Amino acid sequence: MSLDQNAPAAPATDGTAYPHLMEPLDLGFITLRNRVVMGSMHTGMEDGYRNLDDLAEFYATRARGGVGLIVTGGFSPTAAGMLYPGASVMTLRRHARAHRPITEAAHAEGAAILLQLLHAGRYAYHPLSVSASRIKAPINPFTPFALRGGQVWDTIEAFARSARLAAQAGYDGVEIMGSEGYFINQFLAPRTNQRRDGWGGSAANRRRLAVEIVRAIRAQVGPDFVIQYRISLLDLVPDGQPWAEVLDLATALEDAGVTIFNTGIGWHEARVPTIVTSVPRGAFVDVTAQLTRHVGVPVAASNRINMPELAEAVLARGDADLVSMARPFLADPEWVVKAGGGRADEINTCIACNQACLDHTFTGRRASCLVNPRAGHEREVVLTSAPTPQRVAVVGAGPAGMATATALAERGHHVDLYEANDHLGGQFALAMKIPGKEEFAETVRYFTRRIELTGVRLHLGKQVTVADLAEGGFDQVVLASGVTPRVLDLPGIDHPCVMSYAELLSGAREAGQRVAVIGAGGIGVDVCEYLTHVGHPSLNIAEWKKEWGVADPARPPGGLTEPAPAPSPREVTLLQRKPTPIGKGLGKTTGWVHRAALAAKGVRLVRGATYHRIDDAGLHITRLDREGRSVEQVIPVDTIVVCAGQESRRDLLEGLQSAGVSAQLIGGADVAAELDAKRAIDQGVRWAAQL
Repeated sequence: MSLDQNAPAAPATDGTAYPHLMEPLDLGFITLRNRVVMGSMHTGMEDGYRNLDDLAEFYATRARGGVGLIVTGGFSPTAAGMLYPGASVMTLRRHARAHRPITEAAHAEGAAILLQLLHAGRYAYHPLSVSASRIKAPINPFTPFALRGGQVWDTIEAFARSARLAAQAGYDGVEIMGSEGYFINQFLAPRTNQRRDGWGGSAANRRRLAVEIVRAIRAQVGPDFVIQYRISLLDLVPDGQPWAEVLDLATALEDAGVTIFNTGIGWHEARVPTIVTSVPRGAFVDVTAQLTRHVGVPVAASNRINMPELAEAVLARGDADLVSMARPFLADPEWVVKAGGGRADEINTCIACNQACLDHTFTGRRASCLVNPRAGHEREVVLTSAPTPQRVAVVGAGPAGMATATALAERGHHVDLYEANDHLGGQFALAMKIPGKEEFAETVRYFTRRIELTGVRLHLGKQVTVADLAEGGFDQVVLASGVTPRVLDLPGIDHPCVMSYAELLSGAREAGQRVAVIGAGGIGVDVCEYLTHVGHPSLNIAEWKKEWGVADPARPPGGLTEPAPAPSPREVTLLQRKPTPIGKGLGKTTGWVHRAALAAKGVRLVRGATYHRIDDAGLHITRLDREGRSVEQVIPVDTIVVCAGQESRRDLLEGLQSAGVSAQLIGGADVAAELDAKRAIDQGVRWAAQL
C-alpha cells in the first residue's frame, strides 16, 4: 500500500470520479446499481421480532445512502447452528413473513438485499453445538457434537429450506457464510475435520458439504436468485486449507450455482488481526485478485477497505468486481452518495476501532459506531430541525466537542466552538500519532469538514473565559474541555526524566533508550506501541504481514507462517498497580491484539507495583513475584512516561453556575475515567438531538 491511501480524502470534481465503483453490475436476472456491497454485520437487532422495525430502518437508511447490495446479519438454518440461545434463525414461514418490512424497505430505496445464512458450528455459544468433529474451539467453552452422516444431509436440507423462506420474504438472494471459521469452514479445514466418512479425509470429501449446500439451494430457488458464497481465502490458523484446495472449492461451487463470491479472511480464533485499525488498508486484496483470475463469476474484495479511492483502485486494477464493506456503513450510511457525488471528503470514515460495533456484538449489546452513535439507533436519535434555534457555545474541540457542535448546527442551532489549541482533535490528535491508529486522523478530517459545512463558528487558539461566555449571549454552554493528565503524588515526580504521555505523543519531548511506562490502561498500552515501533508498519502491507506471519497462501496452508516482528528500538517496562493481568480491561475484540504486540516487542510487564520514588538511579518500586511475594526493585531508566489516569477540566463550571449560565458537561470533562471517546461522542450527540 502506498502511504497516500491513508491520507485524508481529496474532494472529487464530479460524479465520475469513481467510474468503476459506480458502474452497474448486470447479473442477468438482476442489475446492481453499483459495485458497492454492504457486508454482513450482526447488529443485535436480528434476534426475535421486537427489533425488526429498527432493523428495517437501519437497512433502509443505508439503501437510501446509495449502496447497491446489502447483506444482512447471520440467520441460522437450524437451532443447533444459532450463535447463542435465542439468536436469529430463518426456519419457519412466520419468520419469512416477519422479514417482509426489511426487504420492502431496502427495495423501496433501490438496493438489492441478501439474507446471510450462518451456521455457527463449534462457535455456537450453547451446549447443543455441532460440527464436523468433536473438537472444542479455543474461544468457546462448549465442545460440539460431531454430526452423523444423516444429520449432515438434514443440515444441507435446512440450508435449502431457509433459502426458500428467504425468497418468500422478498430477499433477492442469500449469502452462505463459508468463512471466518464457522460451520462450513469447519468441514473444509483439516484442523477441525477429522472424519473418516464421505464428509472427511480427502479434500474432495471435505468440500462436499459446501458444494451440496449450494446445489440444494439452487435446486430450491431456481436460476433467478443470487447465491453469494463467503469463501475463506486465508484461514490464518494451523492446518487451514491449502491454497490449491481453496481454488478447487471455488471451481466446484461455481459449477454448483454460485452467483458471486464474497471473500473472508481469518477465523475468529486466528491469532492474526484482520479488521482492527492497525491492519493496513487493503491488506488482503492481493489474495482476492488471485481468486478473481481463477473464477468466471464476480468476486467481492473485503477487509479494511474504507474509502472510495482504494475501492476504485481495486476495481480499476481488476483485482475484484465488487467491494464489500461492512463497518464503513455504520460510520457513514451515505458513503456511496457522497462518493458518487464528488464529496468523498465528507465521508465519516470507519477507523476500525471495534469499540461500539464488534465489542458490543460479542458482549450481547446492540452494535453502533464510535464516530456515528446514531448507527443502530436511527429511530431513536434523530437530528430534526430545532423548533427554536438557540445560541450555543461549545468549549473544547476534541471528539466530543466537535460531534456536539456539528450535531447542534445540523439541527439549526447557532454554534460557537472554542479551542485553546491551534488545532482540532483533542485526544484524537494524540492518538493518531500511535502506530496502528493513524486512521484516527480521518475522524479529525471529517469533523473539520463538517464544521465548515454546518456553519459552526470556530475559534482556534482561544482560551475562553467565564466572562466571554457569560457576556456572549449564549442560551447554553457545553463544556467539552476534556481532561488533563493526572500528576502522581510521588517523590521525584519532577525529575527531568519524567514526562506525561501528552508531552511524548505531541512531540514536545523525546524518550530515551530505557523507558518505564507508569499505568497500563489503554493509554499506557498505546504509549508502548509508540515507543517500540520505528515508523508506521500499519501503513505498509509487506511490513505488517511479516510482523504478524501472513504469507502467500500458495505456500503455507491457510497463509500462516512464523511472525518476524522488527525489534523494538527501546527497552520498555510497563507497570500497573493492580495485580490483575495487564491488558485485561482492553476491548473485547482488540485487547488480544495489543497484548500480542507487547509480547512481540519484548515489553516487560510488571503488575502489582507500588511506586516509592524516582531519582537518578531510576524508578524505585515494590512488585509481586510469581509466587505473589513482595520484592523491592530499582528499574534503571532514561525516561519515565506517566499514563496514570486523567482529571476532568472543569475550571469554568463553577464560574458559569455563579453567573447563572446553563452549562452541560460532556465527555472527559464529565467523566475522566479511562478515556472513552465512544461514550463522549454518544453523550454529546444525544444531548444535541434533544435540545
